[in-house]
Amino acid sequence: MKGTGNRELRITNYELIVILKRYNMSKLFLVIASIFGGLSVMAGAFGSHYLKGQLTPPLLEIFTTATRYQMYHALALLFVGILFNRSETPQPWLIAAGWAFITGIGLFSGSLYALSLTGMGWLGMITPIGGIALICGWACLTIASLKS
Repeated sequence: MKGTGNRELRITNYELIVILKRYNMSKLFLVIASIFGGLSVMAGAFGSHYLKGQLTPPLLEIFTTATRYQMYHALALLFVGILFNRSETPQPWLIAAGWAFITGIGLFSGSLYALSLTGMGWLGMITPIGGIALICGWACLTIASLKS
């Protein structure tokens, strides 16, 4: 590409691949975060309008906890996607944070939704695994922030 003056701007194939991968990963995190956020709002509405009369108060509280944590971590994932897009160099700790949040939301909130809707107590054994994934997401985000 021709730049200003006599200088040429050259991008190597490797640099182009890094740029495209960074863009795609950022976009993936942003899309998944948006989906999780929207689903959290829908689940909250479903819980407060329909499930309020269907579930016992303890099970409804479990469902509400799932929606809250899903929204909190959807916002965290959105933040990771924005940071990833703004970074100049590839950020492996941001990638790890993003995938940890995705995994954590699925396991933590997903198991709580299933537990509250089915009453199957054994599903609660999955919840701490999701919680650990969420904590790992925050730890990875901390490391990424310190390394930037």
